[in-house]
Amino acid sequence: MGKISQAAKDMYSERVEEYKLTTEEILKSEKVVLSAIEKEPLGGEYKKVALADERLNLASLYLLLNRLSLSLLGVKNNAFLNDARKSCYQSVIYLENVVSDVIDAPFSEYAERLEAITKLPDEQRYRLVQKLGFTIQSVEEDFGDNNKWKWSFVELEGRCTTVTKNLMNLKTTIAGLDPRIPGYEARVEHLQFVKDLCQRSADRYREKYELNTFRMDDFKQAISFLSALKRIHTLLGEAPQVDVIKRKIDVWKTKMDDDEKRLEEKRPSQAR
Repeated sequence: MGKISQAAKDMYSERVEEYKLTTEEILKSEKVVLSAIEKEPLGGEYKKVALADERLNLASLYLLLNRLSLSLLGVKNNAFLNDARKSCYQSVIYLENVVSDVIDAPFSEYAERLEAITKLPDEQRYRLVQKLGFTIQSVEEDFGDNNKWKWSFVELEGRCTTVTKNLMNLKTTIAGLDPRIPGYEARVEHLQFVKDLCQRSADRYREKYELNTFRMDDFKQAISFLSALKRIHTLLGEAPQVDVIKRKIDVWKTKMDDDEKRLEEKRPSQAR
C-alpha cells in the first residue's frame, strides 16, 4: 500500500467527524428511550421495534465509515465493521425481547407476545426483517471471507431467521392469504422469506458443524431450523414440501447419531 497523503487524511478525519456525531446522537437517543421504557413499560414493545430499526441505521453508518476509510485511505477499518456487527446483534436482541428467540415451537407458545404489537402493520414487519437481513449480509460481505467472525455470522443470521419467523403472526398471516385482503403481498413475501431463511440457516449450521466446530449443538441447531420449516409447511397444508423436509431431517438425524457414536468410540482410546 502506498503512502497516504496528508490531504486524504484530513478529508477522512473531517468526514468521519461528521458521521460520528450522528452515531453519538443515535446512541444518546437510544438511552433516553430505554429509560422511558423502564419507567413506563406499557407500549415498550413498539419502542423496542423502533430501536431495532434505528440500530440498523446505526450499522449502516458504521459501514459507510468503513467504506470512507477504504475510499480515502485505502484501508479497511475493522473497528467500524465490528461496531456495525454489534449493532446488528443489538437489533436482533431488541426483537428477541419482543417476539422471543424460540426456533421451533408451536405458534401458541409465543402468540401472546405478538398481542403486544398487533398494531404493527404486516408491511412494516416485512420491511424491517428485510432490512435486518440485508444489513447483516452487508456487514458480512464488508468483513470479507477471511475474518475471525466468519462462523459467528452463522449464529447472527440464525437469530435473524428466528426473529423474522417470530415477528410474523402465523394466525393472521395464514388467514390473510387472500389477494383481496390489504397487505397480501407483504404477507406472502414475508412467508417466503421465512422459508428461505430457515433453509439457509439449516444449511449454514450444518456447514459450520462439518467445516469448523464438529459440535453436536451446531448440528442440532441445523435440524431445529429444518423442523421449523416443516412446521410452517404443515400449517400451510403443503404436504409435498413436508415430506421432503421430513426425509431430510431423518437423513440428518441419522448422520448426527452416527457421528456421535464415532466420537463416543474415540473417547476411551484418547483417554488411555
